[in-house]
Amino acid sequence: MSQVLIQAGTKLLNALGRHSDLIMQAYINGSVKERDHSPKVLEQLVQLGVLWRPEAQSELRLKSAVRTLLEGSLQDERNRTINANIGASLASLKTLTEHYKEALHYNKYNEAAAHMGDLTEHVYQLSESLSNSVRVMFGRINNEFGYVSSVEAKIRENELAQGQVTDLLAQLECFRFDELSELAGSNRELRHLLVVSLQQRFAKAAQELSVVQARLLDLLGRFREFQGRTRLLKGFLLHMEQQPDFAPGNYANLTNVPVLFNQSDAIIANAAPDVNNVEHEADYQNIVASLTHVHKRQTKHEDTKPVDIDVTEQSTLSLEKDPLQQAVEAYFCEVIDSGQPKTALDYFEEHALDFDPEVWIYQVIGGYQALNDEDKQFFALESHGNNDKVYTGNFYINDITLGLR
Repeated sequence: MSQVLIQAGTKLLNALGRHSDLIMQAYINGSVKERDHSPKVLEQLVQLGVLWRPEAQSELRLKSAVRTLLEGSLQDERNRTINANIGASLASLKTLTEHYKEALHYNKYNEAAAHMGDLTEHVYQLSESLSNSVRVMFGRINNEFGYVSSVEAKIRENELAQGQVTDLLAQLECFRFDELSELAGSNRELRHLLVVSLQQRFAKAAQELSVVQARLLDLLGRFREFQGRTRLLKGFLLHMEQQPDFAPGNYANLTNVPVLFNQSDAIIANAAPDVNNVEHEADYQNIVASLTHVHKRQTKHEDTKPVDIDVTEQSTLSLEKDPLQQAVEAYFCEVIDSGQPKTALDYFEEHALDFDPEVWIYQVIGGYQALNDEDKQFFALESHGNNDKVYTGNFYINDITLGLR
């Protein structure tokens, strides 16, 4: 079986080597010019799986496997396809691991070695696929999608690449290393192959894809800026074609500046009152109301103006004394003139005063207390009365005697 496989592979590689010009022309042009080559050679390449005809009327083209081999080996930037089906690879790894463990269990070491070889090759292919995907992404970014000419095409290619990166990151997140660790068990070779090696490569690929994603977003922003400028330039060229005599004016002298050049904030326009416009009646009323308020405040302000003070001699005011106070002063003067003590009620009766006797006595006592200490030393005031019969300490004054000391 292996010998047959080796012979078939050798025959295929020899055919690729002998017809390398034909294959590379098909790779570059996309199809084969059948009239330039021998029908026998073309038929042999079709039988070997190098060429194929999609439809009966179509031209011969390269098989996708051969094209992928050339794109990967030549690091061709036109390689835009990325294998993001990592879930299927995980299923294949599980199946091959089960085959290997089953062969070991039944002591089929040769079969187990074959399964281990297939499993190792599968792991390496998966790692290489990831590395190739990252390499393709960086190639597109560094070349800024140079295989397409228009900015719109570059934006579409950028969006396609972003979608592929997102799919790859999602696939990497779905890869369960805990399941592979449980599947590998205590087998050291399986754990190193399925857990350690794959996890390191996946972590590196995830880090590189994150960088790729950031650079793609930055590149997309630049493309959109170019797109806006291109549209503006195309619009100006179209305007010039339709109006050949167009000359740009002096926008600084315009009253209404075009929106494209007017980047400043709006200012308040000039206004003038129109008393004949009835629509502004409410505004006028508000203005008048505010003016009235201002007038009141001005009037208040005028009241506070400084007033001249008349410093000329003012007329003296004569205050009439209370008759009761005058009677007390007369009582004090009579005592001074006579030099004899006299009771307040005796004076009250002699002069037939019409005050209340109790008020009279209180007023005499108040007049004595109102004297200053120097004048008070010339008079002696003696009270006449009796103590309360029930409450001690209460003295009821019936009369007072005023005399000189």
